[in-house]
Amino acid sequence: MTASDVQRGSSTLEPAHATTGTAHGRSFGSGRALRQGGKVLPEHARGHNRALLLQTLFHQGAMSRADLSRETGLTRVTISDLVADLIADGFIAEMGMREASGPGKPAMLIDLDRDGHRIVGLDLSGSDAFRGAVLTLDGDIVVRREVPVPDADTLLDAVVELARALVADSHAPVLGIGVGTPGVVDDRGVILTAPNLRWAGFDLESALETALGLPVLVANDANAAVLAEYTFGGAGDDVLLVKVGRGVGSGLLSAGQPMRGAHFAAGEIGHVTVGTDGGPLCVCGKVGCLEAWLAVPALSARLAAATDDAARESILRDAGERLGIALAPIVGALDVSEIVLSGPQELLDGPLAQATVETLRARTLAEFHDGVRVRMTEQGQDIVLRGAAVMVLSGQLGVS
Repeated sequence: MTASDVQRGSSTLEPAHATTGTAHGRSFGSGRALRQGGKVLPEHARGHNRALLLQTLFHQGAMSRADLSRETGLTRVTISDLVADLIADGFIAEMGMREASGPGKPAMLIDLDRDGHRIVGLDLSGSDAFRGAVLTLDGDIVVRREVPVPDADTLLDAVVELARALVADSHAPVLGIGVGTPGVVDDRGVILTAPNLRWAGFDLESALETALGLPVLVANDANAAVLAEYTFGGAGDDVLLVKVGRGVGSGLLSAGQPMRGAHFAAGEIGHVTVGTDGGPLCVCGKVGCLEAWLAVPALSARLAAATDDAARESILRDAGERLGIALAPIVGALDVSEIVLSGPQELLDGPLAQATVETLRARTLAEFHDGVRVRMTEQGQDIVLRGAAVMVLSGQLGVS
């Protein structure tokens, strides 16, 4: 039984939201921006208005200056001024006259110059390879590359060369480079700790900007993934995404805003102890960490040793129960409405996800958490790459 065909109890398993598109190539699902956190100060008004205009065109497609004025609430003078600047900067273009439907001169349509720029995304979370892609402003992947995970001494060189090759493949100005990496990453792109990559206190963002001469944004891979799910996958404003791979991490949005925590470690659930009855030894040295049950290498090894289908299902259900134990306090504390699973579907989507739902149902207050949904992402292994693109769109254009 899979997440696509089960709906039961106070918490539910549901299929992933379908991704929508339009004639303008938009593939960003519901088309909402990450929520603004405060008032717009006068000195920031122009930047805010510019982002609002770009956001409107990004999600709604070509329209006239008068349409933009009505949609954004900005005056026509302000719109005309912003449009002139954005045309000069190469971000929007005039698309031709609207087809006449009545008396009067047809309006000139403008839209984002969707082929005028590219984004480079990097995903450093793979256990065997670093992956990269060239993406359009609409999030479509047009070029892919990957390199084997190198030795610790040559990690940075490998990342730089992968990015450099992708920039060369872009055949258009590169708006920026987004990077999703394992580990705890601060708001300046410094990797505070990433044991699997042996980086600690490493300013990856500055190192890449210096080497490549382009804007770079670096974030934890699960935090990048939840941005992709919000923008591309139709997730709600209060969502937790669990990313399962070589390790286990999560990204959270509350009221449409990313949660990073006081030490930039929000969502680091992999080393939460979920085995008070003992359990496997974790790579961190503790016994009973969620990662020791759920990470792909550990879970795959136990499944390989299973003697029959019943034993295999028992292992998957045990891992799902441990995930539910870790998630129930988060659901209770933050009142998230949706949990998205990202990782190998053959492991996560089935007995494991079902056991997660049952455990959540048993450990949360049914009156308030009846509607919590558990589902697989439909973005597969591209989720971090697409999240990296959202980071660049948001950071460079104010668009998500």
